Amino acid sequence: MTYETPRVPVPRAAGDGCAIALDLRVVVCPGLTVSVPARLRYRTADPYAVFLDNHTDLATPITWVFARELLAAGLHRRAGLGSVSVHPGADGRAGADGSAEVVFITLTGEGSSVVLRAPADRVRTFLARTEHLVPRGSERTHLDLDGLLRRLRDGGAASPGP
Repeated sequence: MTYETPRVPVPRAAGDGCAIALDLRVVVCPGLTVSVPARLRYRTADPYAVFLDNHTDLATPITWVFARELLAAGLHRRAGLGSVSVHPGADGRAGADGSAEVVFITLTGEGSSVVLRAPADRVRTFLARTEHLVPRGSERTHLDLDGLLRRLRDGGAASPGP
């Protein structure tokens, strides 16, 4: 009896993912920043998105969801329109490879904006971990479309949850 490898990728468990803690700095005004404990999260069940939890020291953090590709592009150039934009630091500092040492994440909602400064090396480490779980370009193979349709049909939420 021969065993044939299935051609359809085996879906990963919904709990697969990674996270990295960050000490973001809120740019209050030139020369003045305030520390904000934060975390970047990624789940293979939602392969196109990253989750940015701000104020992780609170009982209920403030979570923003945006595209993984937006975060990756923002390490090299200005990316994003609307409520989330990301761009490499323009503070004149660069790493040994010439890349920016910081990345700025701008969050806009309900008439106000906040600019968060994150260490670019931590963001690069996080993105490398996400790509180890789900390589760029293979996201669609990790989507559970049958489960999504079932949840929508049954009147549940479209998102698989945290």
